[in-house]
Amino acid sequence: MIVLIAGPYRSGTGDDPVLMRQNLDRLEAAALAVWHRGHLPMIGEWVALPLMQLAGSQSIGDAVWESIQYPVAHHLLEKCDAVYRIEGASKGADQDVRIAMERGLPVYHHLEEVPAH
Repeated sequence: MIVLIAGPYRSGTGDDPVLMRQNLDRLEAAALAVWHRGHLPMIGEWVALPLMQLAGSQSIGDAVWESIQYPVAHHLLEKCDAVYRIEGASKGADQDVRIAMERGLPVYHHLEEVPAH
């Protein structure tokens, strides 16, 4: 399966780049765990961050940032087979879960729920 990893990136950071990097590190650790269970992990920021930079985003939350950050995850959900929602408050991740559920995709909240392949 292709599994979207959903969790905090910007949430709770006050836009502090160090804290955002720590959140990305947690997302990536979850991605590695999903990989080890036999699936292809995907994180929206892996696509969104370079696109935002190339599109000229000057600051977190600017118009360019907003036009790319969340829409990327929504487009990825059209290609993903499941969502792994890691811990932590995140409106964006909660929105990803809502969209996944509307599309009938499985949503896992614990690594052990992700089927081993």
